[in-house]
Amino acid sequence: MKLYFLFLTVFSVLIFSSLRAFSQNDTTYNETPDSIMEKRHSPTKATIMSACLPGLGQIYNKKAWKVPIIYAGFGVFSYFIYTYTDEYINYKCAYIESVNGNMNGNYSDLVKKYSKDELLSSREFNRRNLEINILFAALWYALNILDATVDAHLYTFNISDKLTLRVEPSVQPTGFSLKPTTGIRISIHF
Repeated sequence: MKLYFLFLTVFSVLIFSSLRAFSQNDTTYNETPDSIMEKRHSPTKATIMSACLPGLGQIYNKKAWKVPIIYAGFGVFSYFIYTYTDEYINYKCAYIESVNGNMNGNYSDLVKKYSKDELLSSREFNRRNLEINILFAALWYALNILDATVDAHLYTFNISDKLTLRVEPSVQPTGFSLKPTTGIRISIHF
């Protein structure tokens, strides 16, 4: 009985080890350098990284020169959002004081300088600009993610001197006239 279990164990080890070795050889020979590179560089990973921390997807795509541009844009939008929020609150409080007839409150300088209509108009102007800058900041964030995604998809794209598009001025003779005509020549080389 022990000999039977020993034989069964040795037989199953030989069968399963040969099958596993066979499957390993198949995947090793089917992979090309391009498919290995595509597995290493994932557009999904670049998208998630850029969504979590703006600029991280660009660093993953080896385009770190874009990171200062991204953060400069966020800095500009943050400055304008802060400024318009501060101005909106000032004009809103000044308008409330003006409507209540309080001429000696915290915002008395604005209440004495502007009428109720001007305070209301300034409040609405700053609110509108605040909302526009919040929308632009959200759009900038979305463009950051989109840039990382597209750049990751094009990471393994073949760029060589053989693929060119050349646009140049040209002078062409006309059929029946002695005067040549000018134009633009577009030539594509593969």
